[in-house]
This record gives sequence, structure tokens and C-alpha cells, in this order.
Amino acid sequence: MGRRKKDRAPRDFPFPYHTEIELTITTLTNRGVGLGRVQLPEPGLKSEGLLHDTCKSDTSTQPPAASDWVVMVPFSLPGERVRARVFRNQKNFSEADLVEVLTASPDRVQPQCGLFGQCGGCQYQHLSYGGQLTWKRQQVVELLQHMAEIEHPVNPVIGSPEKFAYRSKITPHFHPKPWTDENGTETYPIGFLKRGTRSNIIDVPQCPIATPAINEKLATVREDVCGRLERNEFKKGATLLLRHAEEGVVTKHDDVIHEKVKQGEGNSPLRLQFLARDFFQNNPFILPAFTDYVRQQATATGATHLVDAYCGSGLFALSLARSFEQVAGVEISETSVQFATANAKANDIDNATFRAGDASAIFAGLEFNPAHTVIVIDPPRKGCDETFLNQLFEFGPKAVIYVSCDPATQMRDLVHFKTANYTLTGVQPFDLFPQTRHLECVVTLGKT
Repeated sequence: MGRRKKDRAPRDFPFPYHTEIELTITTLTNRGVGLGRVQLPEPGLKSEGLLHDTCKSDTSTQPPAASDWVVMVPFSLPGERVRARVFRNQKNFSEADLVEVLTASPDRVQPQCGLFGQCGGCQYQHLSYGGQLTWKRQQVVELLQHMAEIEHPVNPVIGSPEKFAYRSKITPHFHPKPWTDENGTETYPIGFLKRGTRSNIIDVPQCPIATPAINEKLATVREDVCGRLERNEFKKGATLLLRHAEEGVVTKHDDVIHEKVKQGEGNSPLRLQFLARDFFQNNPFILPAFTDYVRQQATATGATHLVDAYCGSGLFALSLARSFEQVAGVEISETSVQFATANAKANDIDNATFRAGDASAIFAGLEFNPAHTVIVIDPPRKGCDETFLNQLFEFGPKAVIYVSCDPATQMRDLVHFKTANYTLTGVQPFDLFPQTRHLECVVTLGKT
């Protein structure tokens, strides 16, 4: 038998477990966590009492004998003075729970959900919506500077018309065995991961960011699942699906559903069909402005041809098709290509074709002239892989519209675009996910 590794002892520097400190929050991380700094004493002055007294007030007039130490405090806001209880020391920073807000930010508001702070779904319900947009923009600015090393204006975030009750898809989870709560009662929680855990599920009877129709359906779904759990009908846990579409709220993963996307002032909506489990933007209220902006950026390049390189069921390709001579959609999933082709026919769009592309030869057989082609990419959260980027740069389109649900991986990829002689010309964040740390960002790049 191999030797079992010893459990690593928790770090007790600079703060013993559950030390309470006071500090001022100066910014938010891109994960929505408040960040502040405290001054630590010199290494020779590490007595616990002196350490606690020194860190209790970072406004001390004593000489700054030591470096600043970062402390992360969830649910705190920039400008706030807070008391926090340290629960973990990392190599370069500490993590702490918020104990008390001593001086509140003018942007602090009362959360609408009673589970806020326990459920891991939302990070910003305590922050005014204007404050959310301000800080989301700032996070894009900082990521652009520090990860891509680019100085470029970032437009104000375009907000969602609906701040709550906007989400058209939720995926609650459950375990097959009951959990024992603090009172010793066995329960079957159905909901989302508890904040700060990887497997604990918090029971969520209603979700205020989901549409009213989803919440109405959620009640009956929960009742059915709870009954089956009590009868031991599940051998393992599962993830439920509730998706609000034209058909109502669908709960079967393989059902074919329909979505309507408005296409600008005076235009008829685009009607798309796809499987309920497939990826599709989950905020229908902001989708018209979102697709219109991508269209404006793509047409402004002067390109006559467009390629949608992660086309799915055809959202961007078909939304933009009437603005270009020819459009090609490329997608690894053959099922998605079938839906995209059917969607083009259903919307009387005859200048768009779709094909399933091999991951190692995505642009093979594409006869568009690169000098007259703009490419729209909307990759998964992990961003673009090296193989895809190499093929994109080898094709060498006139311009690229990069849509991302994770600005951090997007800015990482911009480094490669710089090396391939593409210049950033526009940065526009969209808040598709109010009350959460997530946002979409559209960047426009031109070949130099």
C-alpha cells in the first residue's frame, strides 16, 4: 500500500482561525467578492495581540512598517467599513465571512431573496442595479488591462430590461438520500449548490430571477420529485430542467422547443427551434439589443460574407443573414446543424448554409474570400482552444466579433489576437445575468 498523505495543517498566519478584523473594502473581484487590505506588522512583531490590534484599523497613523495583506469578504461592497471573521489563510491573501457592516455603501440594498448569501446562484442582490452595472464595467476594464495588456475604452454596460424574473431556464439539483438539517429532521433539498460548497444542496422553493411561469411549474415539479424521493425511486441524484419557451415551461431534455427573437424595429421576429437541453441565451428580454449590436458591429466592418463559427441552432447566423450576401454556419454538433438548417428554411432565409465541421478542420471547404469576411465567435465559457485559434488566424478574416460569457477567458484569448495582428476596435458588455457576477462581453477586432 502507498503511504497516505498527511492532512495539511491550516495556515495560522497572518490570522488564527476565526480572528475578527475590521477593514475597508476597496473593490470587487470578478467573482463578485469584496476585497480590502490590512497592514501587517514586521515579521519580528508577530505576537497575536499586536497583530490583531494592528489589523483592526487600517487607518492607523503609525508608520507603515509592513506590506498590505489582501482580505476577501463576500457580500461586502466598495467603500464599506466592515467587521469580518477570517476562516482561511491562503498563500497571498485571507478569506473571511462578513460579520457586520459598520459603514454601509450608498449602493447597498435589501436582497429580494431570503436565501441570498446561502444559495450560490446570486452574488449581487445586495448591490443596487446601477452599482452592478458600474462594477461589471470596471471588471472588464481591469481584465483588459491586466490580462490582455490593452488600454481601450470600455462602453457602459447595457443593462437588462428586467432585473428579476428574467431567466428562462433553471436546472435545480437533488441527491437521492435525505439530508439531516440542524434540527435533526430529514429533508430532501431540491435546488442549487450552497455557497462555498461543491456538493451541499440548498432547498430553493422559488427563484426570484426565474420567470413567473418557471416558478409556478417548479412547485409541481418539486412535489413530484419529493414524492418519488420518499418512495426511494432514485438510485442517484439528478439535475432537473425547467425551460420557458413558446410551448410553456418544458421539463423534458429532449423536447423540441421554439423561441422568438425580435430582429430590430419594424422587423418580424426570428423563430428558432432546438432541443430543450441545448445551449441558448437565457435572458430573452435583452436578446434583441444583444443581437442587434452584433449585427451593427459586423456590418460596420464592410464585409460582404459572414461566418458563424459556433453557430448552434443559428441564432447569430440567421439574425445577421439579411445584412450579408452569404452566410455560413459551422458547428461540431450535427444535431445543431440540422436544427440551424431547418430554422433557415422556416424563416425564409436562403443565403445561409450550415455544416458540421471537424474540430481539426473547421474552415475546410469554405470558399469565402477572407478579405471580405467577418467571423462571429461565441465559444463556451472556457474560451477558444489553441487549435481553433490557429485555424482562425490561418484563414485570416477581415474582422472578428468575439462574443463571450466569461470576459476573463476572452481577454486571455485577446493576447493571441494581438500576436496575429488583430486590433481591438470595440468593447461592449451586456448584462444578461442581473443579480449575479456573470455578464456577456462583445469585442470587435479588425485585421491590420
